[in-house]
Amino acid sequence: MPSDGGSQDVFDRIFALRTVAVVGCSPKPERPSHYVAAFLKEHGFRVIPVNPGHRDILGQRCYPKLGDIPEPVDVVDVFRRGEFVLPVIQEAIAIKAKALWLQDGITHPEGEALARQAGLLVVSNDCMLRRYYQRLGGKETGEALQ
Repeated sequence: MPSDGGSQDVFDRIFALRTVAVVGCSPKPERPSHYVAAFLKEHGFRVIPVNPGHRDILGQRCYPKLGDIPEPVDVVDVFRRGEFVLPVIQEAIAIKAKALWLQDGITHPEGEALARQAGLLVVSNDCMLRRYYQRLGGKETGEALQ
């Protein structure tokens, strides 16, 4: 899927950041939120799972919400349906994240505008795994990595 708001410069700037909170991270390996988080972790990113229903995912402590994370977060990678995204975006702004990434199929024009106004880099309707995999010289999609 094409990215809404992402250019190569934006991707480069986001991938230079190393701490990623994955909102909606699942403990189920077959779920995109799980394998994207696992891929990022395997490629040197500090991954912080965010899911109120779990204490630990991918061997990392899991937090109920972004505001509970006791360290700075660079990128907020969101795996929540569009109608649930605005509060997450507001939290990302409140914790002073540097970037917001809304995964494939997820957009929220109003929230994205708020994030940009707050100075965050914003990508929506795109996959962080796929873009990073392409950066490494991989195929068009990251499907083979699932």
